[in-house]
Amino acid sequence: MKTLIIAEKPDMGRNIAAAIDPKAKNHRTYIEGEQYIITWAIGHLIGLAEPDAYDDKYKKWNFNDLPIIPGTFKLVPNYKTKDQLKVIAELAKRSKELVNACDAGREGQHIFSLIQRHLKLRHPVKRLWISDLTPETIRRGFAELKEGSEYDNLTKAARARSEADWLIGMNGSRAFTTKHNELLSVGRVQTPVLAILYDRQKEIEAFRSSKFYEVEALFRQGETEYKGLWQGERLTDPDKAAALAAKLKGKPGVIASYEVKDTKEYPFRLYDLTLLQREANAKYGYSAKKTLDIAQSLYEKHKVISYPRTNSNYVTEQNIAEMHRSLDQLRGTSYGDLAEQADKRLVHKNNRAVCNPAKVEDHHAILPTHKKAGGLSADEQNVYDLIVRRFLSHFYPAAEYKVHTVLTEVERETFKSTIKQLLSLGWKVIYEDQKKEQAKRKSKTDKEGEEEPEEEISTPFSLNAKEGVLCAKTAAKEKETQPPKAYTEGTLLKAMEGAGKQVEDEELRDAMKDSGLGTPATRASVIERLKQVGYIVMQGKRIVITQKGRTAVELIRGAGVDLLTSPEMTGHWERRLNEIARGLASDEAFMANVKKFTNLIVDKVRVQSKADKTAFEGEAPSAGAAKRTRKTRAAAGSGANEAAAAPAAKRTRAARSAGAAKTPASGTRSRRSTAAAAVGGAAEGAAQPVRAAAGAAAPGAPAQAEAARPGIAACPRPGCGGRIIMGRRGYGCTEYKAGCGFVIWKDSFGASLSETAVRFLIEKGRTALMQLTDENGRPVEGRLALADRSTGRLTVESVSAT
Repeated sequence: MKTLIIAEKPDMGRNIAAAIDPKAKNHRTYIEGEQYIITWAIGHLIGLAEPDAYDDKYKKWNFNDLPIIPGTFKLVPNYKTKDQLKVIAELAKRSKELVNACDAGREGQHIFSLIQRHLKLRHPVKRLWISDLTPETIRRGFAELKEGSEYDNLTKAARARSEADWLIGMNGSRAFTTKHNELLSVGRVQTPVLAILYDRQKEIEAFRSSKFYEVEALFRQGETEYKGLWQGERLTDPDKAAALAAKLKGKPGVIASYEVKDTKEYPFRLYDLTLLQREANAKYGYSAKKTLDIAQSLYEKHKVISYPRTNSNYVTEQNIAEMHRSLDQLRGTSYGDLAEQADKRLVHKNNRAVCNPAKVEDHHAILPTHKKAGGLSADEQNVYDLIVRRFLSHFYPAAEYKVHTVLTEVERETFKSTIKQLLSLGWKVIYEDQKKEQAKRKSKTDKEGEEEPEEEISTPFSLNAKEGVLCAKTAAKEKETQPPKAYTEGTLLKAMEGAGKQVEDEELRDAMKDSGLGTPATRASVIERLKQVGYIVMQGKRIVITQKGRTAVELIRGAGVDLLTSPEMTGHWERRLNEIARGLASDEAFMANVKKFTNLIVDKVRVQSKADKTAFEGEAPSAGAAKRTRKTRAAAGSGANEAAAAPAAKRTRAARSAGAAKTPASGTRSRRSTAAAAVGGAAEGAAQPVRAAAGAAAPGAPAQAEAARPGIAACPRPGCGGRIIMGRRGYGCTEYKAGCGFVIWKDSFGASLSETAVRFLIEKGRTALMQLTDENGRPVEGRLALADRSTGRLTVESVSAT
């Protein structure tokens, strides 16, 4: 009998076959050679059963049936991929042992475990645990196969995560939905992430801007000039600021203090997935999901990077030789000049900024492999470029500076100056061709309220502390305090990694990785989930919470289950799952606590007052302004939004009163109803068949009415044969179940888009002139342009400021 190898996806199975048995015969659903049979899952072939699998009564959404806590969780095959599951079952009958070759991580372990449990496979198991898909790595991995039992604790953690998400998602969603007669999705990870966004939005709305004034001076000593910032208390009176500037102009001064310090700046850490997603969002505007999909393609399809779903920024001693080999490979590419100047001696086992085995768990940092990249799409090239440049930077020395700190006194007034003098570019030469773009981006994201400006120069700088200076010029500059920034997907990922805390310190960031919200592999799907259920919308790069999202958080907190919205507490749960994976904690104890909390949620919601239906209606606030006047809102086109919203609300009420469909609280729903699908995704890391907000009818709308909707236009996503249809909050593709994520939100940049406008936008690439709100919340006249034909991302082409 042969050995059956089960990979996670077809591409991976074919890569394995090519590496270990290139003469094996391809039978479409499996590949068979003399020693091995290689087949694959297609993602999740099996999932946890819906509640009605335990009792038919659960087909009705009835609060009195809660909580639903199965004694043993039932497994059900995914009906779309059940044929492949049958293939695995038949092949297992001809096999003496199994090799788990699913992705080397918690989810990959879970996928294999579900197949094993459902098919009742009792074969001995070996584990293939590799970090890239080059033939050499695959062959080495098979030469060093591990015992499957070594990963039993990881399996327990994966199972606990899945079942905990089911308990909280199913019970929480049904409890709040039936209580308040509005489809409300609740999740172990998604709800605290929503709370992070809610709290930031409240901070923005509570913020009141105020003006202040900074006095700057230009000092001269011989041929040397430098700027300084006045160090007194913040000035709020423009006359006082102007008087101070006038008093000091042209006056002599003295250098009260002058310090010079040599400093070095070392390369940034190698990428883990979250850091890669953050930077791709900041530089290219890619969503977390898009970056993950691209990275997965670079890993699986092109085999030019190592395993991307990692939470480590370091490598082990065994990876050093591979890094040197990858560097050699880059010498024959467009990175040749940079690779030629690189120094292998800087990347060695004692360089703790690169090699730190104690901080590598399942996988090392993301690295380029020694396979040359070819045939990459523009998006793939962008992400690959980020990874390669970060990799190359570690083969270069530190950038060196002299930092001059000067305190200058004029008329007993003190000014502070910081001059950063570049001595050697070092690793920053890697990014020299991108310097202008980086400076432009940085100027947009600089923090308000920083101390004295740091002036960076590349020419020699020196002062004689014993000589006087002249205050040649002065200026009183008007400034305005800024509200907290709305989250982008990049900054939200950072907050999720720190369990809601904005962690700047790299050491602390590392320490908190185990207690973040979700995992590197699941954070993107959590953000996508919040979009799908209508809790958030995108305004440019900014994430804005909708009225429904706001009300959901308020109801959950109002019910007295604040723990469900606590990022820190949910982070502790994630840490416990990581401890289970290491054998340091009990999965049974963890699940017992989750069940107690599930009961608490139901008990608290039971006595909660029902929310008014109007609490869920309303537009998403602008992310770009702390407060907008009625006049500004009208100029930005919100009047059109309100006009469009009114008949929609009226139609919804009319449909309800006519009994077109029953709500989950009072009526029967089919097993695959809209509501069931919405909370069927409670296992937040898994890909569930969820109806996207853009393509979904309002809860309770007849399926026939939805099917009869005429298509607005062909989906512009390359390779997609779907049609764009109107949903409750946006315009989405009919092929959403096949993975098409194209969506244009009805309310975008202050405009309410009609079907005609969307058809014109798709066909022509931009709308006619209209009143809009730009990414900073400012009213402008301009056009909406289709920036990404794969996702529906829009940008504003401004004509003139209002």
